Amino acid sequence: MMRAPLGTDETPELQAVLDALDDEGCRRIIEALDEPMAAKELSEECDIPLSTTYRKLELLTDAALLEERAVLQPDGHHTTEYDLVFEEVVIQLDEDRTLDVGVTRPSQSTDERLETLWAEVSKET
Repeated sequence: MMRAPLGTDETPELQAVLDALDDEGCRRIIEALDEPMAAKELSEECDIPLSTTYRKLELLTDAALLEERAVLQPDGHHTTEYDLVFEEVVIQLDEDRTLDVGVTRPSQSTDERLETLWAEVSKET
C-alpha cells in the first residue's frame, strides 16, 4: 500500500501519523514545504521557535512523512534539509475492523533515488 523513503516497504505506525497530523505546528510545516528547507528556514516561515521546530520535524520524520537530507555546501560543510515524502495519507478500516494507514509516495527519478541512497550512506560514515 505504501512506499516508504529509500524504497523500503515499511508502513509507518498509525499512531505516529495521527500524532503528527494532529499537531498544528506539524501541519504548518507540511503546508510550508513546497521545496526542501532547513529547520531555520521552516522556523521563520512557520513562525515557530527553532527548538519547537526541531521537535515537530522529529515527529514528522518518525511518522515517515518527511525525509531528512544532508546537502553538501560549496565550502565543504553540509546542512540538513527536510522535504515531504508523501502525496496522500489515508486512514481506513480494514477487513479485521482495525484502523490502518496508507501513504502514497511520489515517484522518484533514478537520480533522486541515487541521491537519497548516497545521503543515507554518508550518514553511516
